[in-house]
Amino acid sequence: MSLGESIRNSQIWKSIFRHPAPLDRRNRIVVMLTNFFLHLHPVSIKKQGIALSYTWCMGGITFFLFLVETITGVLLMFYYRPTLQWAYQDIMNLRDVTSLGVLRELHRWGAHAMVITVWLHMYRVFLTGSYKPPREFNWVVGVILLLLTLLLSFTGYLLPWDQLAIWAITVGSNMARATPLLGHEGPLQGLLSFGGRDMITSGSDARFGLLGARFVGEETLNRFYVLHCIAIPLVVALLLAIHFWRVRKDGGISGPL
Repeated sequence: MSLGESIRNSQIWKSIFRHPAPLDRRNRIVVMLTNFFLHLHPVSIKKQGIALSYTWCMGGITFFLFLVETITGVLLMFYYRPTLQWAYQDIMNLRDVTSLGVLRELHRWGAHAMVITVWLHMYRVFLTGSYKPPREFNWVVGVILLLLTLLLSFTGYLLPWDQLAIWAITVGSNMARATPLLGHEGPLQGLLSFGGRDMITSGSDARFGLLGARFVGEETLNRFYVLHCIAIPLVVALLLAIHFWRVRKDGGISGPL
């Protein structure tokens, strides 16, 4: 008996892999169903689903970039302190001293690339009509993931705490004042008035909820840090799992119309 056969017949091997080698169709199906990662894919898919095409696997690249952002983001959290005293200096140190700036640059350019690839992925999905039944639910999930990706980019923009970040967030958050119903300068704001008293003011509207104050300050930095590092990534991870699961249930990757 060869060494390879001895290993495959051992109890340790059988406790990990409960099926024979995928040499025929039946065992290939069993491998797909029992593998932790491969079970996300359909048991069988159309040939064009795995063919190299002009779409360049933008959904897969986006997911890969999300993993890069997660790993580099966790490592950056060991160095970065979200306070007015240290935020800017920590970013400078991450660029000039710590790890030769590789971690921060990987995180920064990975974020830019992720925004581009998720837009291209949505463009391909739209062109192939994948928003139509039975994929309409997954299309909505994808749109939410697109918005969350932009929100991740927006909240991360403030963390360097330099003049460009502060004024960019100031201008961007001012648009929240015009949010319908929830912005104190937006349409329908007057509907939330009781006894002549407005419930939506500059101290309780959408902009205040985003910044944690009337102006960009330490409360905003802390709020954006929590949103960027914990809250939004957890929601994205959950929606990604649902997104992949529905891709499988809906018959795999969509093809041309």
